[in-house]
Amino acid sequence: MGNVMANPAPRPRFCGHVVDEPQLDLIRRLIAHYPGLSRTELAATACELLGWLRANGKPKTVECRAFLDTLEAQQRITLPARRSKRSKRVAVSIATDDTPAPVPIQGPLAALGPVRLQPVVSAEQRSRWRALVEQHHYLGHRIAFGAHLRYLIESSRGTVGCLQYASPAWRLQGRDQWIGWSDAQRRARLQHVVCNSRFLILPWVQVPNLASHVLALGKRQLVMDWQAQYGVTPWLLETLVDPRYFRGTCYRAANWIAVGETRGRGRDDRHHRRHGAAPKQVWLDPLHRHSRRWLCGEG
Repeated sequence: MGNVMANPAPRPRFCGHVVDEPQLDLIRRLIAHYPGLSRTELAATACELLGWLRANGKPKTVECRAFLDTLEAQQRITLPARRSKRSKRVAVSIATDDTPAPVPIQGPLAALGPVRLQPVVSAEQRSRWRALVEQHHYLGHRIAFGAHLRYLIESSRGTVGCLQYASPAWRLQGRDQWIGWSDAQRRARLQHVVCNSRFLILPWVQVPNLASHVLALGKRQLVMDWQAQYGVTPWLLETLVDPRYFRGTCYRAANWIAVGETRGRGRDDRHHRRHGAAPKQVWLDPLHRHSRRWLCGEG
């Protein structure tokens, strides 16, 4: 019998694109020649040299940082030691002994006055957003993967909630079936899908129809802000709802579409170890009547 050749290891992919050996060699040379760089600095440098940029010309540093970790786990590269830093779960507290308890906000939506979405841009706004989400959202605060925008939901009665949009899931069965695109079409146009990854109405705010009203405001503002920030026009919104805690009522009221459930693995379960652990409902909101056609490359 002839020698049986072992199957070669699959080539790594970055944001859907195959990374070839010369590109891997460049990353290895960066690590060897610049031992003083942190992992994040290496990721930013690799993006600049390899042209891994967003439509607005900014490097995909967050995605590349995760990609470098994957390469190290596959023993393709050896990264410098991790530098000590604050835990991602640590948020800035907003409650102190001198802070009075929040005043309940109740009544009709009109009593709030104009509700607006305040983009989170300053250090103070970022601290407040993180603190509110960490304390009052059931998932807590996590650093968003890839591109993202955050908002504080403001009213004449003060802050009533938080909102975050971020990069979409790479694969999502219900979404992908609803769109009807091929793998090649998904790789080419996934950047036109945006995930509503955090949505919080503060627990002391009891205002009927506020949540669906905010979702309607959010999708209008997102189209403008995402285009301005990243140079890409969103065509479709997605979100995941955990049926153990929520029924998706506000998404239904805002005319989102339920398209099935996830397999319950999560974004980081690349080895399929958590199949069925926590399935979530998939909801979609097309931002144009031709969203599906455009995502499939038609029209």
